[in-house]
Amino acid sequence: VLNKYPTMTIAIGSHTDCRGTAAYNETLSNNRAKATRQYLIDNGIAADRLTAKGYGESRLINNCACEPNNQSNCSEAQHQLNRRSEFIITSINGVKCEDE
Repeated sequence: VLNKYPTMTIAIGSHTDCRGTAAYNETLSNNRAKATRQYLIDNGIAADRLTAKGYGESRLINNCACEPNNQSNCSEAQHQLNRRSEFIITSINGVKCEDE
């Protein structure tokens, strides 16, 4: 898609599940976001078209939180849903998109 639309810019948001400490998950998600961005750069996408941010476990997409004791009754498949990178279009043809 980025090759098809050379003016498109995106924000990469990476996430973790709730297992592990909040600090560890923040670092893990930042590393995941940076690695995803670097992969795209290595495959020909200009760096200035990409931003990357890790959100740790702060944006779970299901009810698989582990607080307050870092334990969860969720299945591995449920936790896997929270380990992800999302690609948000931030502008195309020089027009900024809302809700970046």
